[in-house]
Amino acid sequence: MTTATGAKPYYFVPQPSHWPILGSCALLLMGTGAAFWFNGYAAGPWMVAAGFCVLLVMLFGWFGTVIGESEGRLYNKKVDLSFRWSMSWFIFSEVMFFAAFFGALFYVRNVSVPDLGGPLTGRVLWPEYAAQWPTVGPYIQQRFSPMGAIGIPLLNTIILVTSGGTLTLAHHALKAGHRGALKFWLFVTIALGATFLGFQAYEYTHAYSELNLKLTTGVYGSTFFMLTGFHGAHVTIGAIMLTVMLVRAFRGHFDAEHHFGFEAAAWYWHFVDVVWLLLFVLVYWL
Repeated sequence: MTTATGAKPYYFVPQPSHWPILGSCALLLMGTGAAFWFNGYAAGPWMVAAGFCVLLVMLFGWFGTVIGESEGRLYNKKVDLSFRWSMSWFIFSEVMFFAAFFGALFYVRNVSVPDLGGPLTGRVLWPEYAAQWPTVGPYIQQRFSPMGAIGIPLLNTIILVTSGGTLTLAHHALKAGHRGALKFWLFVTIALGATFLGFQAYEYTHAYSELNLKLTTGVYGSTFFMLTGFHGAHVTIGAIMLTVMLVRAFRGHFDAEHHFGFEAAAWYWHFVDVVWLLLFVLVYWL
C-alpha cells in the first residue's frame, strides 16, 4: 500500500543485516594487523590490506542495499528526517574534529610560544629563544621557510570556492529536472576537487624539497601538515562521495523531490569548503 505521492505510509524497518558484522570483522583485521605490523610481524601488512578489502566490500554492499531501498521508495518522510539528522550529527563530529586541531594551533601560538619566551622561562631556560610565530620551538635548531598565502594556497582557495558554486548549480539543475546540467556541473565540481588535490600534492613536494618544511619541523610543521593533511583527506572523501553521486545520476537516480543522497554529499562538500577558508586565514595568512 502506498500514498498518493508513492511514499510508504509506515516507518520502514530494515531486515536483519550481516553488513555490521562484516564491518566489525574488517576493523578487527585492520586493528590486529596494525599491531602486528608495528611489532615487526610479517603478517601485519597483509592483515591490514585484507581488512581494508573487507571494509570496501562492506561499504559497497551496505550502501548498495540502502540505495536499493531508497530507489524502491521504501522510505517515508520520517526515515528521510532520520537520515538528515544522522548526516548533520556526522558533520558536527567532523566540526569538533577540526576544532580540536584549530584549538591546538591557537593554544600553541597564543599561550605556549609567548610563555616559552616570557620573563621567567625565557630568560632562565632559553634566553636565546625568540618567542614569535612561526617557530620550531626552543629545542629544534632547524631553519625553514613558512608557507606563504599567495600562490598555490590562494589558487586552491579560489578553486574550492568555485567548486562550491558549481555544486550549487548542479543542485539547482537537479531540482529543476535538468539532468544534463546536473551531470555537467557535478563533473566540473569533481574535476575542481581533483585539481585542488593535485596542487596540494605539489605544494607538499615544494615544502619538503625547497622550504625544508616537514612534519618533523617543530611545532609549525606538525600543525601545518596535520591541519592541511587531514583537510586534504576530507577533500578526497568528498570527491569520492560526489563521484558516486555522478554515477547514480547517470543511472537515473534522484529526482526533484527525492535526492537526499546528493544533498548529503553536498553538505559534506560545503563543510570542506568552510574548513579550508578557516585554514587559509589561520594557517597560511596570519
